[in-house]
Amino acid sequence: MSRKGVGLAAFDRSRLTSAQYASHGSTLRSANAEALETQLAVFRSLLQQFAQTHAKDIRSNPTFRAQFARMCAAIGVDPLASSNHQSSPSSSGSGGAGSIWAQLLGRSVNDFYFELAVRVVEVCSETRGENGGLIELRKARERIMKGRMEGAPEITEDDILRAVGTLKPLGSAYSIIKVGNKPYIRSVPKELNTDQSAVLEAAQVLGYVSVSMLMVNLKWMRARAQTALEDLVGEGMLWVDKQSDEWEYWSPSAMLENQDLAGTTG
Repeated sequence: MSRKGVGLAAFDRSRLTSAQYASHGSTLRSANAEALETQLAVFRSLLQQFAQTHAKDIRSNPTFRAQFARMCAAIGVDPLASSNHQSSPSSSGSGGAGSIWAQLLGRSVNDFYFELAVRVVEVCSETRGENGGLIELRKARERIMKGRMEGAPEITEDDILRAVGTLKPLGSAYSIIKVGNKPYIRSVPKELNTDQSAVLEAAQVLGYVSVSMLMVNLKWMRARAQTALEDLVGEGMLWVDKQSDEWEYWSPSAMLENQDLAGTTG
């Protein structure tokens, strides 16, 4: 009895079947992509209608503004990203280009974030001598609010996070990092390594650290602890108190807070 499906004919049929499956899969992917693009277009249209209806609330209410920004992020829209590449040369001179904020809500909200970014840069520059270019987000907000006129819109930490995001074109000099569980604005291009982050976290919690404290609690060798501390002192992120039997390496913010408390009680 002859065996069926053996030889070149079977190979050709198998190759044809594989090609048909591949073609069908490509058709399905294309159809799914088109359907998804249609859904996103509908979402963007609804988002635009929502923004126009609630423009006043988005401008004046920081909580509402943050919720709107999260809605944008959920469908892949960056409200602060420029959309000049989507505008034709004829429309560029008519004010059609700019960010989503500018297009939907007018220049006021768009300018709000860029003006806030300028203020963030100023605060970072003013305090760099105190903290070495690493300021807690909460404290940056407090300093910014102190300098605002009475009746000016409230600034939230979420607003500052978005304002820092507008500074990305400046490179890695401005970014948000976590020390422990607290967000900080880093305004120097230096990246912190794991050891430096661990030391800063301990200093933020305890106020200060020493070589022996790091050796005991982190199980580090003396050279490792000394290297991490000296690097941070060199960057101005820790200050040294040489009056004790063992040098203490203080977080600048903790030291300033202690001085303020001493001045208040005195």
